Amino acid sequence: MSQLELAIRAGTTQRYLSFMERGRSMPGRSIVVRLAESLGLSLRERNALLLTAGYAPVFLESPLDEPLLRPVREALESILDGHLPYPAMVVGPYGDLVAANSAIGVLTEGAAPELLEPPVNMLRLALHPRGLAPRVENLDAWGRHITESLRSRALRSPDARLDELIAELDGYVPPTVPGADHLGFAVPLRLRSAEGELRLLTTLTSFATAVDITLAELHLEAFLPADDATAEILRARSLDGLDGHDGHAGSPDQSAETSRS
Repeated sequence: MSQLELAIRAGTTQRYLSFMERGRSMPGRSIVVRLAESLGLSLRERNALLLTAGYAPVFLESPLDEPLLRPVREALESILDGHLPYPAMVVGPYGDLVAANSAIGVLTEGAAPELLEPPVNMLRLALHPRGLAPRVENLDAWGRHITESLRSRALRSPDARLDELIAELDGYVPPTVPGADHLGFAVPLRLRSAEGELRLLTTLTSFATAVDITLAELHLEAFLPADDATAEILRARSLDGLDGHDGHAGSPDQSAETSRS
């Protein structure tokens, strides 16, 4: 983004922006907020920019069990339960599981116990050779779908912890060379199960208007059947109680009520 474009977006002049960049003018709190918004910074980054400019942070970071966030927790619980019999979960910014519905068992069965110790990291679980990876038919493409999404996020919001996670996950993904007809790594998850192969599409939902850092960094990931056979298998698993648990924040084999309240 050019200096002129940023100035226009922030409702100021290029001259004033130039003075700020060179330290010839101290920015007021309102222009710092507008610049952060114009740059598309995360709420955490906006707080950091305000602190750098000498102002107090404006965005709260509340624990998820804060009474103030009870309506949010109830809304998440409703969404998770409403997505049954298909798996859905709420994860934090680095993939740590916050909550899940009972169908999440299809993604955790057969995983090594240490990978299911709270806090469960769903990104690591998905690609680790002792996690979901041995059951993923298209691990090379699916793995790159995950790591490339994280890499795009790291480009927008540089983060040393995220870089470390990407480097770890890259080590689990088989090397692949995209061919001439490559259309990207956004592919269905092809997952082996005792009942047959599952083909799952994913959707990501975030709190676009959140003014609390905790909420802004949460994502709800929902899996949808990509074909009728997958839908039927997941419905049958639900009716037969094959998942065998109610889901749990950080530990999918404990009580869902605890995880979402």
